[in-house]
Amino acid sequence: MMELTYEVILDENIDCCRDLCNELMVFQKAKATNKPELFDSMSFETRMIPSIKSALHNYTVLAKDGDKPVGYVYSNISAKEAYSNDFATFFDLSSVSKSNVGCLSNFYIKEEYRQFGIGSTLFNMSMDWLKQFEDVEDYFIFVSNGNTNALEFYKQKGFSVGHDILDGFITVLRKHKKNML
Repeated sequence: MMELTYEVILDENIDCCRDLCNELMVFQKAKATNKPELFDSMSFETRMIPSIKSALHNYTVLAKDGDKPVGYVYSNISAKEAYSNDFATFFDLSSVSKSNVGCLSNFYIKEEYRQFGIGSTLFNMSMDWLKQFEDVEDYFIFVSNGNTNALEFYKQKGFSVGHDILDGFITVLRKHKKNML
């Protein structure tokens, strides 16, 4: 029998998400049909740690079955300029009226724990956290190519596909605060 709990993780304790984050990178590479080799340089150290350090606010929730970590979600509030860097420009900065954006940045559930509602619980906790920031009107999710299940999940949750970046390596999904109710 599952014994699911959800725990908000402080930034200084983020190391408990290392293995799940690295599993996410392996999962994304396995799904990718376009430039899978880009994931070779992506890991907890290169993706999550820099994001946590550069964000204005972070929110991480760890799902556990007893003592076993089985999934997590990491969201943040960042200056919109953080999404224009050497890697890519993730969206047209002029299309965002406020100076900060919300982003559901990392989201992963071990395969054997999918279909139990954990994803919806983590997603809803993340959206509730993002909605509380008055200075944020635009929310983004970046989905790696080949991950059609994630894309469909977010579309069912009301996010719409904006555009692709890096020649289709990433699909940008977007939602406006007025549509977050």
